[in-house]
Amino acid sequence: MQQSTRLKMKNLLIIRHAKSSWDLTVLTDYDRHLNDRGHNDAPTMAKRLLEKQIAIDAFVSSTAVRALTTATYFAAAYKQTPNTILKFHELYNASANTILKVVENLPKNIETAALFAHNPGVTNFANTLTSTQIDNMPTCGIFAIKAQCNTWANFKYAKKEFWFFDYPKNM
Repeated sequence: MQQSTRLKMKNLLIIRHAKSSWDLTVLTDYDRHLNDRGHNDAPTMAKRLLEKQIAIDAFVSSTAVRALTTATYFAAAYKQTPNTILKFHELYNASANTILKVVENLPKNIETAALFAHNPGVTNFANTLTSTQIDNMPTCGIFAIKAQCNTWANFKYAKKEFWFFDYPKNM
C-alpha cells in the first residue's frame, strides 16, 4: 500500500517598501530613505499582520535602504532583530522572474516568508501568481498567497491561492 504524501502550504507575503523620500537629491535611488509617511505606515502594516495572527518565519529584503528599513520595522514588530533579515541585492528593482528565483531558493524549513522589494517588480510578480490581479502595488502594500508545496523550489508550479491584499488606507 502506498503512503500518500500530503502537500504542505507555503505562505508568501509580497510587500512593497514603504513610502520613500525624494528630499535629498544627492542620494542615489538605492540609498533613498523612508519619508514620514513611510515611517508611520511600516509599523502600522506590521501591526495589522500581527493582529491577523500571521506567524512569519523569515523576512526577505532587497538591500536598498527603503526596503531594508521597511523590513526592519516588520521584523521589530515580530521581535526579530535586523540581523535576522535575509538580504538579497538582486531584489533591488528586480523583475518578476528574479523575484521568483529568490523565492525558489528560500530554505525548505520556512513556512511563511515576508518579501520586501520594489515596483514594478512586485506588482508584476503578484500578477503572475493567481487570477487575482492588482493594477499597482501601493507603498507598504501586502499581497499574500498560499502555495501547495513542500519546498520553495517547487513554488513556480505549485497550485496557488490568493490569501489577502492590504495596504495603508491613508494614501
